[in-house]
This record gives sequence, structure tokens and C-alpha cells, in this order.
Amino acid sequence: MRLARLYSHAIGVFIALTLFTSLCLAQTKNLAEANLELVIRDPSGAVIANARLELIKDGKTAASTQTNQKGEARFAHIIIGHSQIHIEAPGFKPRDMELTELHSGSNRTEVSLEIDPIKADVEVSREARERNSDPNGPAFTNVLTQDQIAQLPDDPDEFENAINQLAGPDAQMRVNGFKGGKLPPKSQIREIRFRLNPYAAENHDAGHGFVDIITKPGVNSWHGSFNFGFRDESLSGRQAFARVRGPEQQRRFGLSLDGPIWKNRTSLFLNADGSLFFDAKTIVATLPGGTVSDLVFRPSRRLNLDARVEHVLNKTHTSRFQYQRNAVLQNNLGAGDFDLPSRGFSQNQTEQILRFADSGVIGQRFFNETRLQTRWLDARARSFTEGQTVLVPGSFNSGSAQRSGGRRQLEFEVDDNVDYALEKHGVRFGVQLEAGRYHSDDSLNAQGTFQFANLADFQAGRPTQFTQRIGDPNVSYSQYQLGWYLQDDYRVRKNLTISYGVRHESQTNMSSKLNLAPRFGFVWSPKKNGSITLRGGSGIFFDWFGAQTFEQTLRVDGRRQRDLVVTNPGYPDPFSGGTPTILPPSRIQSDPHLQQPYVMQTSIGVETTPFKRFRLTTNYTYQRGVHLLRGQNINAPINGVGRPDATAGNVTNITSSGYSSTHRLSIGVGPAKFVNGFFWSANYFLMKSTNDADSPFSLPVDNANLRAERGPTATDIRHFFSAFASRRLIKGFAVSAIVNATSALPYNITTGFDNNGDTVINDRPPGVGRNSARGAGRWEIGSRVSWGKNFGPEQKQTGGPQIRMVRMGAGEGAAPPSMPSGGTRRFRLEFYAQAFNLLNHTNLSSFVGVETSPFFGHATSAQMPRRMELGTRFNF
Repeated sequence: MRLARLYSHAIGVFIALTLFTSLCLAQTKNLAEANLELVIRDPSGAVIANARLELIKDGKTAASTQTNQKGEARFAHIIIGHSQIHIEAPGFKPRDMELTELHSGSNRTEVSLEIDPIKADVEVSREARERNSDPNGPAFTNVLTQDQIAQLPDDPDEFENAINQLAGPDAQMRVNGFKGGKLPPKSQIREIRFRLNPYAAENHDAGHGFVDIITKPGVNSWHGSFNFGFRDESLSGRQAFARVRGPEQQRRFGLSLDGPIWKNRTSLFLNADGSLFFDAKTIVATLPGGTVSDLVFRPSRRLNLDARVEHVLNKTHTSRFQYQRNAVLQNNLGAGDFDLPSRGFSQNQTEQILRFADSGVIGQRFFNETRLQTRWLDARARSFTEGQTVLVPGSFNSGSAQRSGGRRQLEFEVDDNVDYALEKHGVRFGVQLEAGRYHSDDSLNAQGTFQFANLADFQAGRPTQFTQRIGDPNVSYSQYQLGWYLQDDYRVRKNLTISYGVRHESQTNMSSKLNLAPRFGFVWSPKKNGSITLRGGSGIFFDWFGAQTFEQTLRVDGRRQRDLVVTNPGYPDPFSGGTPTILPPSRIQSDPHLQQPYVMQTSIGVETTPFKRFRLTTNYTYQRGVHLLRGQNINAPINGVGRPDATAGNVTNITSSGYSSTHRLSIGVGPAKFVNGFFWSANYFLMKSTNDADSPFSLPVDNANLRAERGPTATDIRHFFSAFASRRLIKGFAVSAIVNATSALPYNITTGFDNNGDTVINDRPPGVGRNSARGAGRWEIGSRVSWGKNFGPEQKQTGGPQIRMVRMGAGEGAAPPSMPSGGTRRFRLEFYAQAFNLLNHTNLSSFVGVETSPFFGHATSAQMPRRMELGTRFNF
């Protein structure tokens, strides 16, 4: 009932706001003048620079101009009345446009020019070579337009997962330049760009690619969309380790509305989506009485609200305001696999995000872009049971999850980027400031945990050790991070551009301040027709000292909180029975000479168009991580000596002594030309990644031999393949499919005992390296089939305020124009069925590496089986 009231209140507020907005539409006076902005594209969707435009009024040329490097041209102070635009560009057929839909205020439209077959061989080849050698151009860029986006999953979480699969590992996702938060609904996305430009000095993170999600611009008429999806266990497969098919149900809704609140100036976008969901997680464990195979019920619910306003300040400046509220409640987390139902806990998280962005031209040569984001997060956790915990690794875990308290944080980020355009140079400079204020009372292991080596020891009541975190978990702190950069894109020749720049970063809570990161890159298109493009570069990328890592050094400092460790304790009272040895308090600290971690990255790639039918992209990247954070117990006992500091227990010292290396070869293939109604792409990655530790708190087996920890990373997937295809069929039908396959992940092998007596139970057998075992590969196929019908009166597509937050000189990529040019029906009704893991393939996970476990070397769980969702979408 409480949830129903919450949903009804949310929908009521949404509808009330919509009605209020509709009733309060601003009415502007009929001005005598209008402003017009045009974007000129070729048939592939790429922009055309240096096209000549003439404004013809009463048969005479009233004004003329040329498009800039973004294909944009503007006419100001046009007297409303009958007029024409004449457009010419080398290699294209001239075009005349009647300005019959010109309104007072700001207007914007996109125009596609047809190739002139007589001049195409000479002029278009030259333009293709220049476009491909632009660092922000179409080379090494793939685009999903609205047609392909419509065929991706409708569930917001599955939609984001599908994009990540198409992008490949470690891709960074941005929405209108912002990171974090929830993705907009499919109905409000104009296009999704997968691009490669890692060495731009504006980038903080080292990466293998970016996913830029661009929302639709402003509109001059109201549109909306409602969708509903449903699934339950009747169409799902049985989980691999369950005796029966587990209960499952999801009811999901989405509602979006967008339109003008000030015609030709301001547009409003509203969205609400939510779901009621529950599924079952398998439990596979071995107790003294035998093997247990069970299911644990996991309900959850979420509600996301989003409001965005886009406003044209004047003919050269646009602004965007956005507010998001994302809330999720999850129950029975922590239960499943070896964890019995008593280990469950609930988590309630609320996230609020406020964003502002502004972009525009300053003078004749400057373009400024400003982004500001504020994020509030409140997360609370609560265990379902109280008491101590019992761990028998590889057999079972029982007792309480011992989770309470949570975390509140306020984070602020501001970015300002300025472009300065010269004849052969594109200079860009900017600054990034991040600040955060954090308060946490997150409590873990307050009642204590017993750990046993195996079932026999549990039955005999012989725990290996008892640990307990004692003290006040409350901690408050702030952290600030600053970065600035300067870069230049220098066009050496028409087919060659080199980029060079430098970035400097520093942060509080870190001693190193002089962190200069030079960057260099090049793009070269040697052939006249632009059919081959080479791209490469090298650079240094610094990483931040994470706020939550710093938080642990404040909390577990030996005074505010400390870890109690008792070896060979009694059971159930650790201080009576057995032969207990109580260590002095243990703590976590940062090394006083901690340095900011960084990555050195180098890559080289080539893109070709074999047989003029395919687009083949190959890229090799090497990364070397330096000064990476890792943990070391600097007070571990020394044979024959004991602990260096007899007044302390374990001292986890976070140092900058870690290293990593990554080799990656990626191959992508797709169509060289877009065929109406059909799209496909495929990507393959061959990778190898090694490092010294999985986290800043990971301790080595032997603290005197850190080199022995070098091994595969926990996410070292050697092979990764993904493919996507979508096809519009006859009579309103459409079908799409996503294929995803990966090789096996590594896992660690341990003895289950504290063989070296350092009270850290992570010892490996002699001669066995870290993460040396491999599980099983995984693959699955997802598919979506839909049928839709347009009906109602025809309506003309007209543009409202057009927000384009892009840098000067940025290329557009090869994509068909995503703005419709003709009329459409007022309404559209669509029904769909989508399946995840369509063939119900068993993808094993959670391989056991504890030698004392009865499941040693085997998997005890699997990823989700087949799930089928049925739904409908209504656009109006």
C-alpha cells in the first residue's frame, strides 16, 4: 500500500506539472524579424564545411555566408515573409529551400545535400580525407541513430547493459558531456556515438573509448510516450543450481513528455520510470548435515524522476538545466551462493543530481562550454538478523550480515572548456574542479566473526580466528580535486593532424602535487579518397585517491575504530576455551610518501573500407600502471623476531608501489554505407591484464616478497566478442539481436589456513600464483521483436530551440541524419517481446578456489537464465 501511494503521488505530481506547464505556455508577440541557423550535411550525415549559402528575398540576394567547420551557418534579422535559401558546395548538387515555416525568434534546421556524380570523384574524395584526419571526425566513430536505439532493450538497466556490451570493456559513458546518473529514456535520445579520442588533454581518465549519448534538441510541439513491460517466471528458464524454477516478476512503467514552454526559445522534457521487481537467488552450501540447495526471495523497487529544460539565451548561446532523482530499495542482498538466508540485508539509496550547462560563441573565434553538476547521495543498510557471523570458506556462511548505518555525500563538479579557432590550429584549454563533503556511520562486523578452516574444524568447535571491529564508525571529511589542461590540434596538411597538450592535476589528502601529464596524438588519412585512416598517440593519465579509500584510513586508525584479532579462539566465546592469542589493535593507514597513481598509454590503429562495403577498424593499446595503490602489512610477524611493533597488531599500509600492464587488440567491423532499415556491427577484443593487487586493501601472502603477487587482474578477460543487428521488416515489424561472449575470468586458489601465521587467511599453495585458475567462458543472445503502427493526423516536424553542446571543429561521424525531414503520424502504438539469454545457456560463475572446500574447482552459481519480457509503447 505504501508503494502504491508513492507511485500514485509521483504520477500525480508529474501530471499536475504537465497540466500547469501546458496552461502556462508563454505567448510571444509576432516579431517582425527572425534568426535562422542551418546545419549542412552530406548523404552519410557528415557535416559539410565551406558551403556557400545565399538568402534570397524578392528575387534578390539579401545576405550570404559560409558554413564553418561544424557545417553551421547563421542568418540574423531576417524580415519574415516569402524568402529562399540557395545552397552550393563543391561536389554536391545545389539546393534551394523555401522558408515557408519561418517563425519569429530563433529557427534551426538541418539540410542534406545530394552528391553531384560529375564532381564527386574530385571534390568528395578531398573532403573525406580532410574529415577523416580530424581528431573529432568520423574515423574510429560508430553511431546508433534513433532507429537502432529503438531496437535496444526497454528496461533501463538492460538498456545500459546493452550499450556497455556494444562499447566493449572499460568504455566511459557520458550523457550530454556529464558522467553518472541514470540514462535518459530511449524516446529522448537522438543518437549514441562510440568514439575513440583518448589522448585529448581534456580527458582525466585513461580509456579505450567513449560512449557519448546525445539527447534530442528542443521541439515546437508537445510529444509524449508511455511504456509498460511485464515478465514473470512462466516464460523464464530454471536457474542452473535450483531444483525448481524460482519465482520472478517485474512490472515496469515509463512515462515521458516533452514540448515547448516558450515557443522557439524554451523546451521542457519530463520523464518518470519505475519498477516493482523480485527474483530468486540460488543457495548452494554444505552444512554438517549435508548439501543445501535452496532459493532466497529478493524483492526490490525503484523510481526515477527526471526534468530537463533547454533554453536559447540568444542566437549564439544555449543553456540546459536538469534535475534527477533516483531511488531504489533492495532486500535480501548478501544472501545466496554460500551465504544462508540469515546473511541478508536491505539497502535503501536515494540519489539527486542537479545539472547546468551553457555553450556559446564569444566574439569571432572563441567558443565556451561550461558544465556544473551537484550530486547528493544517501545510502542506508540494515541487517535482517543480529549477532555474530560464522564463515567456513567454500562450505557455508551463516549468522548476521552485520551491516548498519550508511553514507551521505554531497559532490560538486564544474568544468569549463574554451576553444580558440585559427586557420590551422584548434586550441582548447579548460579547468575541472571536483569537491566532495562526506559523512559516514557505516558499521561492519561490530559483533564479531568466527572463521573456520573447514567443516571438520567447525564441527569440532576449532575456529582459526575471531575478528571484530570496535569503536565509533562516525567519520566526516572533505576532498578536493583540481585539473587544468591546454592542447592544440594542428593541421599539418589536409590529410594529417597532430594533437599535443598537457594536463596538470592535484588533490587534497595526497602529498604529491606536481602531476604533469603530457599527451600526443595524430590522425593521418594518406589516400585521396579517405579509405584508409591511421590514428595513434601516447600519454600519461593520473588517477585520484578515492574518497572511500581515504575514509577507511580515517575510520580504522586504531583510535576511532580498531580491529580486534584473536587467533585460536574459543567458540562460541572467543575468550574462553581454546588457546586464544589476542593481538594489539590493528589499523589502516596511508603511507606518508603516497604518490598519485598514473597510467602510461600508447596506441596505434588503422581504419579501412575493404571492397567499399565494410568499415574495418583495428586498434592496439598498451597500458602501464605506475604507483598504483596496494596494501602491505608493515607489522607482519618476522620469523624468529616477531612483529616489528609489539604494541600494534596488523598495520595495513596503503602504498604507491603497485604496477600493472594491459595489452589490448580490438577489431571492429560494420557497414561502410548505411542501408535504410538495416544496421549491424561486430567487435572483438584480445586482451591480457596483470597487476599486483585487486584493491588498495588487498594484502600479499608474503609481505617480504611483493613480486610474488603479480598475476592476472580479477577482470582479466582474454577474449571478448559482441555483435548487434537490427532490421525493419514489412508491415511494421522489426527485429534485433545482441550477441555477447567472453572467455573465462580468473580466480584465486588458497589453502584455507593461515600457514604463515600473519592472521591474514589468504595463503596459497607453494608454487601457485595469484589468480592463476580459470573458470568457464560465457555467452548469450538477446533479441527483441516488435510490431508498431502509426495512425492519426499527419504532423509537420518543426524544430524548436536546438541545443548543440559540441566543441568548435568537432566532426560529426558517419551517420544518417537523425532529424526527420518529412511529416509523421500523430500517434504510434507498438507491442514488443524481448528476451535475455534467449537460448537459456548456462553461464557458470563463482568458482571455488579454497582447497578445503567440498566444491573446490567447481562453480556454485550461474548467471541469470532466459528471461522474457512482454510490453507495449504508445507515442503521442
